[in-house]
Amino acid sequence: MAAALRINTELVEALALVHDIGHPPFGHAGERKLDELMRVHGSGFDHNLHALRIVEHFEHRYIGFDGLNLTFEVREGIVKHSRDYSAARHPELSEYLLDLRPPLESQLIDWVDEIAYNSADLDDALEANLLDLDALRGEVPFFTDFYARIEATHPGARMRLKFNEALRHVIDHLVSDLITNTETLIEHSGARTADEIRRVPERLARFSEAARAENAQLKGFLFAHIYNHPLITEDSQRSVACLAALFTYYLEQQDSMPESQEQAARQIPRHFVVCDYIAGMTDLFLLRQYQEHFGGAARSVPPTFASS
Repeated sequence: MAAALRINTELVEALALVHDIGHPPFGHAGERKLDELMRVHGSGFDHNLHALRIVEHFEHRYIGFDGLNLTFEVREGIVKHSRDYSAARHPELSEYLLDLRPPLESQLIDWVDEIAYNSADLDDALEANLLDLDALRGEVPFFTDFYARIEATHPGARMRLKFNEALRHVIDHLVSDLITNTETLIEHSGARTADEIRRVPERLARFSEAARAENAQLKGFLFAHIYNHPLITEDSQRSVACLAALFTYYLEQQDSMPESQEQAARQIPRHFVVCDYIAGMTDLFLLRQYQEHFGGAARSVPPTFASS
């Protein structure tokens, strides 16, 4: 997509790789729980700002400075790719030009991410036997149209293959619309340089109204049938309860974390270090830590869907 829009493909690739680096275990459910736990201490948790903290301070790779020495544009993209921050509420982010829009490379990331996780979540739901294909075809008309075309040309094909083809068409449709609509909005804006793009009042990388409505239908289906599925919500509740228990344990028990974290906790408030430590865990590692400290049988983890 970056190549089609003739923008910096290397910057887009870097932002695509780094944009979710701050996500804690269990996706957005884990993020909400960490935010709740940190608010007790007068702080909070935001995965964008946590990702910035990781690359600017938390990662130590060089003697001369903290962080990873990333370019301004990559660090700005981490902060601003999915939302605008208020300079009044976040004065610590003042260097990131909060009164201006980010470059197109950064604006593109949130939409591309949405296409990726919506389609991946559908695929994962089918694999996990949580997807009712008839319901999907009944509630998401543009998927239904693509599926009907595949069925008409390949009536004897297996359901899974017809689903795969229809989903491929969904992705192509949304990607094509995003490219075309973004090109149109850039042309109408009159902006010709990166600086002019920054000064346009609204972001220029986005779906057309028609595709936005189609994407909203797809998201609505995912929330109604997948993210709020009892098996997913019950497992999510158990998982975030493990996260909360570990947070309290590490906070109250001295020498309960690895030495590097314990050393950091002697220099900055312990709750920040505990949050950093937990946010860097995978789902399975957190559950193993919970089992180690609190006992209980280990269990498998179903797919962590993007918005669950």
